[in-house]
Amino acid sequence: MTSAEHNGLLPLGVVDVAGPSMVPTLHDGDLVLVHYGGRIRPGAVVLCRHPLRQDLLIVKRAAGRRGRGWWLLSDNEFVESDSREYGPVPDELVLGRVLLRLKPRLRWLRPR
Repeated sequence: MTSAEHNGLLPLGVVDVAGPSMVPTLHDGDLVLVHYGGRIRPGAVVLCRHPLRQDLLIVKRAAGRRGRGWWLLSDNEFVESDSREYGPVPDELVLGRVLLRLKPRLRWLRPR
């Protein structure tokens, strides 16, 4: 994932998706709009810092709360680099909610 820094005026930013973990919802090369600090609820697609490599941004689906963090899962059932591997992700590492896919075709992302 790469992220264009938001300017502080609006809590929005654009992120480039890399990798297969969110297929079929998102694909490698998709651009998504993120609402930084947006309300997270179960089923939402979120942007967060990887809990073991905080320099790495990841996009996952918030499955629910576990203790003091979010249980985050990949939509791709064959990719296990998610909370099944590293456990709940602390709230402070969850940066925002992915609102919509901008590229290749505009599409709102709704919670499952």
